[in-house]
Amino acid sequence: MQAIQPVETGRERVDLERSLEDAIRDPELIRAARALLENDLPAAEQVLRPYLYRDPTAVAAIRMMAELAGRLGRYADAEALLRRALALAPDFAAARANLATALYRQNRPAEAIEALDLLVDSEAENVGHQNLRAAAFGRLGSYEEAIALYEQVLARMPDQPKVWMSYGHVLKTVGRFHDGVAAYRRAIAIAPTLGEAWWSLANLKTAKLGPEDVGAMEAALEGGELDPADLYHLHFALGKATEDSGDPERAFGHYQEANRLRRQGIDYDSDEVTRHVARAKAVFTPDFFAARNGQGSPAADPIFILGMPRAGSTLIEQILASHPLVEGTTELPDMPGIARELGNRKGGETYPASLATLDSAALRRLGDDYLERARIQRRTDRPFFIDKMPNNWVHVGLIHLILPNARIIDARRHPLDCCVSNFRQHYARGQGFSYSLADMGRYYADYVELMAHFDDVLPGRVHRVIHEHLLDSPGAEIRRLLDHLGLAFDPACLAFHENDRPVRTASSEQVRRPLNSDGVGQWRPYAQWLGPLEAALGPVLDSYPEPPPQA
Repeated sequence: MQAIQPVETGRERVDLERSLEDAIRDPELIRAARALLENDLPAAEQVLRPYLYRDPTAVAAIRMMAELAGRLGRYADAEALLRRALALAPDFAAARANLATALYRQNRPAEAIEALDLLVDSEAENVGHQNLRAAAFGRLGSYEEAIALYEQVLARMPDQPKVWMSYGHVLKTVGRFHDGVAAYRRAIAIAPTLGEAWWSLANLKTAKLGPEDVGAMEAALEGGELDPADLYHLHFALGKATEDSGDPERAFGHYQEANRLRRQGIDYDSDEVTRHVARAKAVFTPDFFAARNGQGSPAADPIFILGMPRAGSTLIEQILASHPLVEGTTELPDMPGIARELGNRKGGETYPASLATLDSAALRRLGDDYLERARIQRRTDRPFFIDKMPNNWVHVGLIHLILPNARIIDARRHPLDCCVSNFRQHYARGQGFSYSLADMGRYYADYVELMAHFDDVLPGRVHRVIHEHLLDSPGAEIRRLLDHLGLAFDPACLAFHENDRPVRTASSEQVRRPLNSDGVGQWRPYAQWLGPLEAALGPVLDSYPEPPPQA
């Protein structure tokens, strides 16, 4: 998924410099602010913790500690600190703006907009705040509002490459392909070494980068010290460009380097996914489900499309969203959010074992809570809506318990095509398994194992769409899918490429084309380098499209 993110416009550094000025008479806070300016987080923490122990109401120090927590990705901690600062100083505009960012980073864009709305007029017009507001509107699916705000920001600050890039993301999402390309090109013209802009251009899939682009990216790599993010984005983009030019060896070299660099900055534990599968299989038995039959929310609105990323889920979503009774939304973060909350309960069982402690009323509340969280993404009164978060395969048991009448679709693609497609893809967030061939093969195998378990304990509950079968027999497979959902066939589902709905994922341009088999066999040019992937997949590779026999 191409993230629509707020980008830095210089506001963050200005705020920190203002903190320095505010604390000019306090040498300790000056030292902490300077450490934050230099991104020396340990040094800042060494000053701020004892300072706040002595003076827990020092709002400038509280805000700097929140800044520290945010940079470490601890956004909930940052939110708590900022709310404390605002309780002490309700007019602390910089803290309220920081709170909006912390809320946005926790996938709470509506609350982020509410925080921005409370800023006084002089602060509300700040370009950085407007940029954040545009990103939040984009996250909510309010694309026209986001586009209008980006255009206002760019009219005032036309030399901001990252704002041009975010503008391009929204234009691409709503199908304004050529305008999106122009926005990305404008970003590159301003900042030729901005790797993410190059990757955004390459990630359009249907656009090709030419020899001049390759030369410009190679010059960027050779031109001096680059930020790690620029490095790996440039390598991903060069991988796509050299692949398009027919040079798989060179392309794989770039993809390999991009993934190596990206993997270095990610805390991903493949063993934890395997342990989760084992725990889920132990909890979710036929007796467990039988004892809870009929519990949960009775709503039948959601259609979950899950599985591996790059397995054809966006295609299935586009087909279904072309039906007059089905609304397409996006990859909703709500089910993983509920699972995290269930796993974070103090003194309780870990997830998914914690589900055994919930009574019927609690299961219904969780189902209703999911529907309430998802409602903010609804734009129509169609009776059904799609949640296309692929990683929800780890939460099938939870989905069944709290929403027993929801539909579940497993999108599955040949393991080599699927995994190589992921290896060639950079994700703005999440999907930590995708930056190593061995991690990816193991993740795919774990996914197949858990889905086979649910096929055994909940026969017929999950409808599987094999990507290659859909390409070979679209009419029959679409009718089979609609039958499972209890929907009458509609010809619009076969003409899905004519649907002009916004699509946020990396496949946005591909699903606006008629059905084709361009992605079948894409792994073959890279076959000689896929040994680690094949070894990790094990028997899953040979048994596809069926799962291997369960041990």
